[in-house]
Amino acid sequence: MSTIKPDSILLIDDEADVLTAHGQSLELAGFKVHTFSSAEAGLAAFSDSFDGIIVCDLRMPGMDGLELFRRVKEIDPDVPVILVSGHADIATAVNAVRQGAYDFLSKPFLPEQLVLTAQRALERRALTLEVRQLRDTRPDAVEGGPLFGTSSAITALRRTIAQVAEIDVDILIEGETGTGKSLVAAMLHAQSTRSRRQMVTIDCGAIPDALLDEELFGVAQGAYPAAYKSRVGRLELAHKSTLFLDAIDAAPIKVQQKLHRALEVREVTPLGANQSRPFDARIVAASSSQLAERVQEGTFFPTLLFRLNSLTLKIPPLRQRREDIPLLYGLFLEQAAKRYGRKPAALTPEIYRYLRSHDWPGNVRELNRFAEQNVLGLWDAKLAAPRIDQSPTSDKLKTRVAEFEKAFIEQTLQEAGGDIQTAIASLGLPRKTFYDKVKRLNIALSDFRSRP
Repeated sequence: MSTIKPDSILLIDDEADVLTAHGQSLELAGFKVHTFSSAEAGLAAFSDSFDGIIVCDLRMPGMDGLELFRRVKEIDPDVPVILVSGHADIATAVNAVRQGAYDFLSKPFLPEQLVLTAQRALERRALTLEVRQLRDTRPDAVEGGPLFGTSSAITALRRTIAQVAEIDVDILIEGETGTGKSLVAAMLHAQSTRSRRQMVTIDCGAIPDALLDEELFGVAQGAYPAAYKSRVGRLELAHKSTLFLDAIDAAPIKVQQKLHRALEVREVTPLGANQSRPFDARIVAASSSQLAERVQEGTFFPTLLFRLNSLTLKIPPLRQRREDIPLLYGLFLEQAAKRYGRKPAALTPEIYRYLRSHDWPGNVRELNRFAEQNVLGLWDAKLAAPRIDQSPTSDKLKTRVAEFEKAFIEQTLQEAGGDIQTAIASLGLPRKTFYDKVKRLNIALSDFRSRP
């Protein structure tokens, strides 16, 4: 939901060739990189107004990466710090993550791993800055931090969050796309007894199925030919903290089953390991679909749902709290105007009618985008759509594409005998994308499971 887009990285390493290589990888990915050959120089360039992240080698002469991490946290406790470690320093790096470092990368690693980790850290930074800005710009708008609104539904949700945050049980968050599930998870963690450690996040829908197991549970050295070193999984990294499983509905069944076993005994067994290790993490899982329906379709492991939903928070869609729309729109309008250096757009009768009549299927995220379009002058009331899409055949084309897409997916499901995994593999789609399309196109998966 965040509209703040930080892209700055302080990159610190005492080895010139490594500094150059990593800097080039990050710059090619579109980030603004500031390189430093010592922790002292990097710290001198850092201030509480810096809106990016830090990537720092752990072992350096003089001030090392761990000391830099500690000093940075004294200035801004929310800035994500990624530590780069050698094999001998893994235990130190893991301990730093438990103390609040965002993540660590163990040498050697691919440039893609560095870019992906940096991207995730910047997304976390954006969310933190967004919440901070909301508190600073409208402290009197409504109580409850990022969940703005005065409707009974959102007021009740804020009250429930405050009541259950300190209860150390796993929680399931259900809500449509764009309703703010990540923000609710952040609020639960911030108000919990585990808030002294940074929340660990994993987006199950953004990671390929083959890698999700490793990301969650870790990998033992020698587990497969390319596993030259051990890697700690997110469950273990979240020890004494909170693990936010975003898009849990996108995880494959086999991973769901393994996750259920791990949560039952609170022990994790890395891929290729012979012994399990205990972990103490609170699980907050989020889903944009109704998991009970997914269980009926056979695409979600029933006992995992039973394990997660001892406490369920449902976030209402924006169309069910319309009285909050003017407040939210005004807030987003001010933010967009400030961001682009423009005056807030006037609330014309056309905009007012659109705010009142539109169903907002994209929820708060869509409303945020709508405010941004108005500030930039991209919304046209005559078309009730962004001005950048003026083709008279646009709607017809979208309809034809949707019809073809639906028919193609249904045909694939029929050929797969209703087997979801086979259909996804045949279509070549990520699991989350597949389920998003199924929901958007109103495809009933249960119809195909009953077919021979």
